Amino acid sequence: MARRANILLVDDEEALRNAAEKILIKEGYQVTAVATGEEGLARFKAEGADLLITDLMLPDLDGIEVLRRAKQLRPAVEVIMITGHGSIEKAIEATRLGAYDFIEKPLDKAHLLKAIGKAVERQHLATENQQLREQLQQQRTEDSLIGNTPAMVAVKKLIRQVAPTDVSILVQGESGTGKEVVADILHALSGRRAGPVVKISCAAIPETLLESELFGYERGAFTGAAGSKPGKFEQADGGTLFLDEVAEMSPALQAKLLRVLQDGRFQRLGSNKEIQVDVRLISATHVDLPKAIAAGKFREDLYYRLNVVHIGLSALRDRKDDLPLLADHFLKKYAARMQKDVRSIAGPALEQLLAHNWPGNIRELENTFQRALAVATEPVINNFQLLANPGLARAAVHGPSITLPIGIKLADAENRLIDETLTVCRGDKEKAAKMLGVSSRTLYRRAVK
Repeated sequence: MARRANILLVDDEEALRNAAEKILIKEGYQVTAVATGEEGLARFKAEGADLLITDLMLPDLDGIEVLRRAKQLRPAVEVIMITGHGSIEKAIEATRLGAYDFIEKPLDKAHLLKAIGKAVERQHLATENQQLREQLQQQRTEDSLIGNTPAMVAVKKLIRQVAPTDVSILVQGESGTGKEVVADILHALSGRRAGPVVKISCAAIPETLLESELFGYERGAFTGAAGSKPGKFEQADGGTLFLDEVAEMSPALQAKLLRVLQDGRFQRLGSNKEIQVDVRLISATHVDLPKAIAAGKFREDLYYRLNVVHIGLSALRDRKDDLPLLADHFLKKYAARMQKDVRSIAGPALEQLLAHNWPGNIRELENTFQRALAVATEPVINNFQLLANPGLARAAVHGPSITLPIGIKLADAENRLIDETLTVCRGDKEKAAKMLGVSSRTLYRRAVK
């Protein structure tokens, strides 16, 4: 790896520069040699380098200034300083500023190659470690989106494709489907990961306060504004801003948001000063925005600004094949957090989960496991306390009904219910499974023949 390293050499002594260049090329390095600090920095900015070797004394720039600017452009670059007699103190100062090593004139070939070899090896190790950290981070973040149904596989693929870009993204899905989780993953996998990720729910803040929360305000802008305060856009500068439930914005605020998206500038309340920010915007909503546009409740031009890339999240009831994976995840998570020795879910309990319609989606499922683990006293969960689904209850009142005698065995009651439902559905098992809120796989296995 070291022999493929790219080295930038900056020294105004032509003889030294030519001699060092020949030595390094012979050793297999790629070398660019220049005579001035400004030229060296220009080449470094345009082409980069694995290693920068610069003389401490240059005709135009101090070598320490070259070091400082190079580190600003690319902090991972390794720098070796060339020093003359009597400049050891400056060389020590350079090492404090990030120089890896320094070598004295006249250059000794063995010493030069040894210093370069160690510096390049360190640079490559640092690069490999960074790549490993990024891979681990990507794995951890993607693991928070649990599921391998085709819909979830497609969402994960799309996230990997668009996360490194700066395009605006609209995440759409019912409450509890994981829209905020998607926003966190997009930020973690982006080039802005070192910057802030700032979140605000447009539905949780009164309309009269939302504008000041987003754009900030100056002292005296309104009653109670005793001092100035930066808004969410300023706080997110250089990072990501997540606007949850963006459809709840008033038309006037939608217009102001549109302007920020167009030119990246806005004014705090009570100020005429323009503020420029660099923010990547991720928005989320459970609302069907095209319908909201048709109803005059959402700006069409803002919709197209927000919806450069659309990520749709399926409801849990539409991807129940992911439920066993999610159940295992939440079981392990809350058993560890609550220090409970609960290891598995009994078959009937899992069937309970599969039969439920999950109007609250993954958030409801997670709450169900918190409740189950909080009261668990055995290593196996045999039953879940599921909250009633009002929608299903109302449907049951108005649909066909059956009467069951008190004392009937549970298995017989289930078989009777399945039988009667199949009769109503004229033997259509897919339709009956949907009416019962279970998977067709479950019905085929348990239906009375």
